[in-house]
Amino acid sequence: MFATPLTFFSHGVLSLSWWQILLTTLVLTHVTIISVTVYLHRCQAHRALDLHPAVSHFFRFWLWMTTGVTTGPWVAIHRKHHAKCETEADPHSPQVRGIWNVLLGGAELYRAEAKNEETLRRFGHGTPNDWLERNLYARYPDLGVSLLIVMDVALFGCIGVTVWAVQMIWIPFLAGGVVNGVGHFLGYRNFDSADASTNMFPFGILIGGEELHNNHHAYATSARLSNKWYEFDLGWAYICMLSALGLARVRKTSSKPRLVKGKCVLDDDAVQAIIRSRHEVMARYSETAERAYRQELERSAHISRRDRAALMRAVRKGFRGAHTAQSGRYQQQFKEIVETSQKLRTYVELRDELLTIWERSTRSSEQLLSQLQEWCRRAEHSGNNALVEFSLSLRQYA
Repeated sequence: MFATPLTFFSHGVLSLSWWQILLTTLVLTHVTIISVTVYLHRCQAHRALDLHPAVSHFFRFWLWMTTGVTTGPWVAIHRKHHAKCETEADPHSPQVRGIWNVLLGGAELYRAEAKNEETLRRFGHGTPNDWLERNLYARYPDLGVSLLIVMDVALFGCIGVTVWAVQMIWIPFLAGGVVNGVGHFLGYRNFDSADASTNMFPFGILIGGEELHNNHHAYATSARLSNKWYEFDLGWAYICMLSALGLARVRKTSSKPRLVKGKCVLDDDAVQAIIRSRHEVMARYSETAERAYRQELERSAHISRRDRAALMRAVRKGFRGAHTAQSGRYQQQFKEIVETSQKLRTYVELRDELLTIWERSTRSSEQLLSQLQEWCRRAEHSGNNALVEFSLSLRQYA
């Protein structure tokens, strides 16, 4: 029997139960998340991978239908975020604009910046500009989401309006609000990147790996966002599947540095490898310093466990460089701790010298090699066994 108009309006063509509609909605929004992280973010904005034209266009079409987002403006705004991070020119820094303004108003900040012709011209290069982009996607950005609500109602019935509303909110809140807001405000840091980026959670599933935001800012052109053994990047899993099918080609990932056991000469190859892996080097240096100070605290019987934990937290924040509006008190406390510990003061002095070498990485290979050799000489004559071991390990880079 044919369905009556009332039945059609109530249940739609598919006549799904509530849990089937819920599951379908989650699948649809998940495809949108993957479209953003794999296509817009890693492929287009950072050129970390190449996608087969058919896959690339599917993502373009899907994003136009489910979000109204076109490639050029999104890429331009994201690149500007990296170039101007945590400054007044950053389109969506919670350190500058406030966490709640970014978390709840990320979509409005995006729309405002998308009207900035200078941003689009300067940062939007290399994005699709074919006939479809010019005459359909960019020309009629609202047509896709308008067609989507018609399709949702036809497939799911009147509840399709709710399905459509969830699809409209999903990316503005999770990508525009959570990643851009919480991802620069709250979480843990593997690397001392020159911004406030954090890893919100070690398992990048809900937002396709974008939860690992500090890793991304440390290695912006890496197709894989996970870095530690316990971190999981679902977007990278999809990239691996596409690569296995010949539909994607990874151009760059954040690879672990190669160490040659027994190598004791700090040569030009070692310097170049160290420069490329500087975030890893500094993270390992921070761990060495933190471990040394923890051992120093454990030898101080008069310090309570609670005070010990507070001191270690300040030292960790000091070495990990939490460049946030809330980190001022930790930085001040860190300075006070350094004044009371000669060993920690040595670590800080040598850390600052290493950072200076990174900042001068445009100098000639001979100059960089000479500076790093001098740094190793100082570390090895410091009388600190941990620093000596760290210096000797730098010689093994290849």
